[in-house]
Amino acid sequence: MKKILAFGALSLVLVASAAAETSMWRVQRGASVLYLGGTCHVLRPSDYPLPKEFDKAFRRAHTVVFETDLERMKSPEVQQALLREGTYPEGTGLRQVLSPKAYQELARYCAENGLSMVAFDRFRPPLVVLTLLGLEFQKLGIVQGGVDEFFHARARAAKKPVHSLESAEQQLAFVLGMGQGRESEFLLLALADLKRTKAVMEELIGAWRAGDERTLSILIVDQMKDFPELYHSLFVARNRAWLPVLEGYLRSPEPELVLVGAGHLVGPDGLVAQLKKRGYRVTKAAD
Repeated sequence: MKKILAFGALSLVLVASAAAETSMWRVQRGASVLYLGGTCHVLRPSDYPLPKEFDKAFRRAHTVVFETDLERMKSPEVQQALLREGTYPEGTGLRQVLSPKAYQELARYCAENGLSMVAFDRFRPPLVVLTLLGLEFQKLGIVQGGVDEFFHARARAAKKPVHSLESAEQQLAFVLGMGQGRESEFLLLALADLKRTKAVMEELIGAWRAGDERTLSILIVDQMKDFPELYHSLFVARNRAWLPVLEGYLRSPEPELVLVGAGHLVGPDGLVAQLKKRGYRVTKAAD
């Protein structure tokens, strides 16, 4: 988890010149088709236009399905819940929870970046990381959403049905559960990642554009296995919960486009491998 821990929630990065190199998959059984796209949740303006396989899958799809309800995630209720659930109760703070080393490293990071430790003292580590990551993104000029938000806006404009695989509240719980029980180790590794945000983003976005499954697996999945509980809750359990939903879509006559973080598609526990095991024909989407 030495490279990608800080990006585990949003979880959830060489431009492809051949049609076989893409993060878009075609899932089929009989005449029923589903397009399954791995996404980057945040992108830079220079990352547009997106790979053309995504645009073609969107145009062919009757329904577009996202990990979560993106509109509700931005609602005041969910944002208030994020702050409420991501904050320790009065009398408890990071000084009481973190090891002296982790607390000192956070204080050093804040001092180096002109931030006040007081503002973070009662934040749980996942909220600290999300806040600091947002600030790092601002430095890089990343002020817009990624693939998911881009196609969510297009689906709404085209009046296509929009579905989600889990509720905003469920995704919030997954995010705030990151590093639980290993808060100091989680924060130390995240701080190391944050210092190389630009390099990590370039590597991750490059692998995503190229459909480089091996690199995506190393960057996201393999590294996260250092935290077995986090890996299971963010990937294994969610993928298992999504599989029956995807199979339901594959029983419908109309094609759907399902967009989830690229980490959910790669590795032995990924949706691509699991759908193949269930007998579906899964291939890279043709240009």
